[in-house]
Amino acid sequence: MESSPSRLTQLENRLGASWRHINGARSRSQAKREELKFSLRRIDSEDTSIVVFGSLARDEFTEGSDVDWTLLVDGFADPKHLELARKIDQIVSSTSKPPGREGAFGNLAFSHELVQQIGGEDDTNRNTTRRILLLLESNIVGRPEAYERVVTNILRRYIFEDRGFVQQSGPYHVPRFLLNDFARYWWTMAVDFAYKQRTRFGEGAAIRNIKLRMSRKLLYVSGLLTCFGCELGFGDVKRAPDSPGPNGAAECVDCLRRQLRQTPREILASALLHFDHLNETGRKLLDAYDGFLGILADGDSRKRLASLEADAYESDAVFQDARKLSHQFREGLLDLFFDRKSGLFELTKNYGVFGSGLLWFSTGLTPPVETCKAGGVCESRQAENQKMKCRPVSWPSTDYWETFRPLWNRNSPSGPSGPKSYRSLGVKEGKSGVSAVLRA
Repeated sequence: MESSPSRLTQLENRLGASWRHINGARSRSQAKREELKFSLRRIDSEDTSIVVFGSLARDEFTEGSDVDWTLLVDGFADPKHLELARKIDQIVSSTSKPPGREGAFGNLAFSHELVQQIGGEDDTNRNTTRRILLLLESNIVGRPEAYERVVTNILRRYIFEDRGFVQQSGPYHVPRFLLNDFARYWWTMAVDFAYKQRTRFGEGAAIRNIKLRMSRKLLYVSGLLTCFGCELGFGDVKRAPDSPGPNGAAECVDCLRRQLRQTPREILASALLHFDHLNETGRKLLDAYDGFLGILADGDSRKRLASLEADAYESDAVFQDARKLSHQFREGLLDLFFDRKSGLFELTKNYGVFGSGLLWFSTGLTPPVETCKAGGVCESRQAENQKMKCRPVSWPSTDYWETFRPLWNRNSPSGPSGPKSYRSLGVKEGKSGVSAVLRA
C-alpha cells in the first residue's frame, strides 16, 4: 500500500511549484538518518534513545551540516551511559561534522531535567534548548521508547498544568503555557545570536544571522501554528473541546504529539493547505525557503557566509541574496498571521502581543532606523559617515494599525491619529514599521 504524499508535497502540487532544494535536502536527510541508524544499531535500549536535532531532524541536511545528537536517558542512572555516549561520538565524528561548541548536543541528556525543570532558575539555557528542540525539531535513529515517553511527559506538563486551557477560562482554545515557552525560546535564540557574535568576535555571524532569519524563525512559527491549531483545527490537531477536563486534556496531548512528529515545514504546509485563499502566501513563503536551502546546499556560498566579515555584508552578493529571501519570508509570515479570514489574525492579536508574549518576526538585530530631515527613513547603516539615502515612508496597513493602536497611542505625544501617532518613533517602510515601534 502506497503512503500518501506529505503535506508539503500536497501543497507543492496544489501550487504547481517545484521546490527542488527542499526536496533534495529531505532526501539527503532521510539517507543520512538511515546511515546513522545502521551504524549505531544495538547501542540504545528501552531506557535510552539516540536523538538527532538540527537540519538533520528538520529534513534540511546539506553536505556542510553538522550532526547534532544526544543520548536521551529515561531510566536508572548507569555509569555505562557515558561509555555509550563516547562510542556514539566516535561513530558520528568518523563520518560527519560534529555538533557545535556550545555543548547542548553531543553528550547525555536526562529526562528528569527536561520534564521537571520547566521555568525557574534550574531551567538553564541548555535545558530549555534541549526541551524545546525535542518538541520542535527532533528525530530518532534507533529505539523510540525512551524518546516517546519523554516527549509525551513534557507535553503532559504543559497541558495538564495549564489550568486556563483545561478549564477553558478564555475565549480561545490555545495552550498558553506551551506557547509561552515557544516564545521564550525564540527570544533566547535572538539574544544568543548577539552573545555569540560578541564572544566569537564576529566569526560565523553572517551564516548564523541568515539561519536566525529563516530556519530558526520557522521553528518558532511551527510552534505558534501548533498551538493555534488547537483553536482552528488544522493539521493533525483537532479543535479542543469547549472544556477539555482531564480526559480531554489527555486527548489534546495525543493530538499535539501527532502534530509535532512533523517537521516545521510540514506544520507550516498543514496550515496553508487548510486555507485555500492563502495560496499566494504559501508560494511566497516556500519559494523563499527553497532559495535559502539552495544557498546552504551550495558549498561555495555556504563557505562564503561562514567566513564573511561584518564590513562586507553590504557589498557581498551571496549575503544580500540571502537577506532578500529572508525579507520575502518575513513578509509571507506577516501575511499569514495577520490574515483575518483564517482566524489567525484574532489569535495573533490576543496571544501574540500581550496575551502570552510578544510575537514578532523581526529579530531586532537590524541597524537602528535613522529618521532623515526629508521626512523619509534613512537606509544607511552608518548615517553619519555615509551619504543619506532616503525614501518616503509607507505606513502599515489598517490591520496592523488596529492591532497595535493602544501601544502607539500610549507611547506617542501625537495622540490617536493613525500613522501620525507613531511617525515620531521612527519606523521602517511598509509592514516592518511595527517592528521599530515594538523595539522603541
